[in-house]
Amino acid sequence: MTRVLTAGRKEPVSGTTRSVVVFLHGYGANGADLLGLADPLGEHLPDTLFVAPDAPESIPGMPNAYQWFPIPWIDGSSEEEAMRGMSAAIADLNAFLDALMVDEDLLPEQLVLFGFSQGTMMALHVGPRREDEIAGIVGFSGRLLSPETLADEVVVRPPILLVHGDQDDVVPPQSLPEAAEALQEAGWQDVYAHVMKGTAHGIAPDGLSVALAFMRDKLSL
Repeated sequence: MTRVLTAGRKEPVSGTTRSVVVFLHGYGANGADLLGLADPLGEHLPDTLFVAPDAPESIPGMPNAYQWFPIPWIDGSSEEEAMRGMSAAIADLNAFLDALMVDEDLLPEQLVLFGFSQGTMMALHVGPRREDEIAGIVGFSGRLLSPETLADEVVVRPPILLVHGDQDDVVPPQSLPEAAEALQEAGWQDVYAHVMKGTAHGIAPDGLSVALAFMRDKLSL
């Protein structure tokens, strides 16, 4: 049984919803952490609804902090616990996306997944395994999990933009070319990359500008 994800939202500037961007936050954050990006993005995507769910698991001792799944080298959990947590979170996120698209009366090609760090890991895992191809995936400062199973499990190949800071000390910058190579080996044609110079584990203005251009193009806006 899936867990219901609580989500914040920012309505379209125009008042009309023709597309939706779902923000997937990183470990130890919450939906509100990324929802603020809706302000600078929304003026250029006026018909876009922005939605930012909290991950399903709270983190003990960290108020208003959530995780999509445990990370063994951070919290001391086992690999089995991490895998179970990820499997459950994948089901939760898919159920959330299914309900959102029905409620907003939108088609898959009107949806972009926008992840940061652990949220990128979720986006890159969930998007290619959904039944219908979405408009695109934007992945900041994350990595591709289980690249060895991707070719066998992929269902659709949505366009993907990978963005990473070259000074990231949380998720190694090398994760970007590793993900791009694995995606291309699994048959992707549309994989784009941008390196944010002098940027640590975060989202710099140049990266956000590239993400905006990608979303405008893939949403045909």
